[in-house]
Amino acid sequence: MKLLRLAALSFGLIGIGSTAMAVPEYVTLHGNPALPFSSAVRVGDTLYLSGDIGVKDGQLVPGGIAAETRQTMENIKATLAHFGADMDAIVKCQVFLADMAEWSAFNQVYVSFFKPERRPARAALGVNGLALGARAEVDCIAWLGESAGRR
Repeated sequence: MKLLRLAALSFGLIGIGSTAMAVPEYVTLHGNPALPFSSAVRVGDTLYLSGDIGVKDGQLVPGGIAAETRQTMENIKATLAHFGADMDAIVKCQVFLADMAEWSAFNQVYVSFFKPERRPARAALGVNGLALGARAEVDCIAWLGESAGRR
């Protein structure tokens, strides 16, 4: 039981000192509710954000990697705001790029969304294709902590 509790704690399933398992909350915020995923899933104080691309009003924004990255990060920011959090809550991101040659252009916009001392851990991968022909996709994990608003 102690090992199970430790494993659950490490995956954010229970809070420190908690004796009960947290119940996942599945949320669809923007986009088409018929899509086969949730915008975010909250488990205790941990928020798992689905991969986001540079879509506004159901359409990929024009302007290439910089414009798409900015919109992607704005979408992430809006999802966090729904939970009473901001970009400081993000602890880990995964970045998927359709062309690794655009890594520098992506980073130039990406870093503008974080304080230099609060940049999350990150992985960046080159991929063979993204939904809607997007140039970049970002998924994140955020820690909401005790101060974040509860729904």
